[in-house]
Amino acid sequence: MRSSTETWSGATADLRHLLRFRSGTVRRPRLTAVAVAVVVGLTVVLAVAPAWITGLPADRARQLEDLLPAAFAGFLLLGIGASMGGGGGRELLPREQAVIHPIGPVTEHLGALVLAPLNLAWLLQAWALLAATALSVGPQGLLGAQAVVVLWLLVATALAQVVGWSVEGTRRTRHGVLVVRTLTVLVGVALLVGQVAGRLDDLVRVLPTTALASSLGDPGWPLVGALLVAVLGVAVAVGAVPARWALSLPPREELRVESGVHEARPAPVARLLGDDLALLRRLDRGSVWRSVGMRRGLIVLALGPALFALGGGLEWDTILILPGLGASGAVLLYGVNAWCLDGRGMLWRESLPVEPARIFDARTLVTAECLVAVSAVPVLVGSVRNGLPSQQVAIALVVCWLVAVVQVLAISMKWSVRRPYAVDLRSPRATPAPHTAMFGYAARLSLVTTLTGMLFVGAAGVDVWWLPPAMGAPFLLWSSVRLVRARRRWLSALARAEIALTVAAG
Repeated sequence: MRSSTETWSGATADLRHLLRFRSGTVRRPRLTAVAVAVVVGLTVVLAVAPAWITGLPADRARQLEDLLPAAFAGFLLLGIGASMGGGGGRELLPREQAVIHPIGPVTEHLGALVLAPLNLAWLLQAWALLAATALSVGPQGLLGAQAVVVLWLLVATALAQVVGWSVEGTRRTRHGVLVVRTLTVLVGVALLVGQVAGRLDDLVRVLPTTALASSLGDPGWPLVGALLVAVLGVAVAVGAVPARWALSLPPREELRVESGVHEARPAPVARLLGDDLALLRRLDRGSVWRSVGMRRGLIVLALGPALFALGGGLEWDTILILPGLGASGAVLLYGVNAWCLDGRGMLWRESLPVEPARIFDARTLVTAECLVAVSAVPVLVGSVRNGLPSQQVAIALVVCWLVAVVQVLAISMKWSVRRPYAVDLRSPRATPAPHTAMFGYAARLSLVTTLTGMLFVGAAGVDVWWLPPAMGAPFLLWSSVRLVRARRRWLSALARAEIALTVAAG
């Protein structure tokens, strides 16, 4: 006889209890309520307001209609990438805390579905689809068209979850990691070759998303909606099967990291920054690379935009925005709560006979290295496609890149010392902060880096070589001040004790 945690009714009840528990742990519930209201209001505005925009040229309107099928398919690919990188999806309760609770795989599956919209990339893509649909359809038939779009967002998320759990289950088999990596490379190369050869448009035309896009604004939308509801129910039910399979297998990658034996290496040679800082940097680098979730995240964040820049043929004015977005994504892997890398070892780190300033400097340098590495790959790949930029664009690119990295680094270190959280990052499904906090972090970072990038895009179009450095100087100065303030707070024994006790509690 199946236990109550393995039935759909029991899983739904468990999910409700977990959601209430997680909502009760929110530190600032009023601010969270305001943020939710803003997101809902902005979603409604973007889904309705563009329908009353008139004067769109006929060629632009036709181009928008042609892009909708690819946009629908792209949303599905985005969900698949997120679920694969997150080991099947985000978890409502950390693994160590969930051990003593009877949480079944169906509850884990439903929780991952509920948490999917808290991903800022998911929300931005959803807003773009809603706005594009309203602009294309107009006031007539808007309600039915947006109902179809919302149902597709739910269906794509559920289908992506099926793929994510299946991939995670495959990873946990004997040779599953090699199989998944090989298939991922083959699919990426195939899509890239298809884009370069100009055959992806033919592929998009035969996808079901083409018929779905053509049904927008059609009077027969209730039939399409009913079909999507049926597909949604099937996808949610089917997703529980690979979820049970994946969660019943041991996590091979995590166990390999935790049980591996590593030979001692010689101490690093200190050149400019001293012996203590060199050792601490090696320790922090190892902490980042050994984490399965961060290793996957850094690779995906570096290669994803790079392949898009190469295959999509992005121009330099668009590539200027990519370093800031890449740095924002990379810092969300752990940088917004940088001390969570230590976990229970935080108490041991605090007992080391080194100056507190050295610990802060090492963590800041390693975080900066991750940001630079992730944000550099799309720029280098973009140069392969577009060739060397002009002098003005090159100056704007370098300054924008430096400003974005320092800006994101200063913000993340400030958050790390002011709002630490106790988390366990050994699981690829874990996040360095609660999901609501992560959503707020992602929104603020993306807004700041996107606006900064747009400023330098404008500066790149003005033939005045000193304009980008002059614009970047105030940004760098203010970010440096914030970074110094965060360092000063860390040097306070009281603040450092609070961070150590909070992080070690996880």
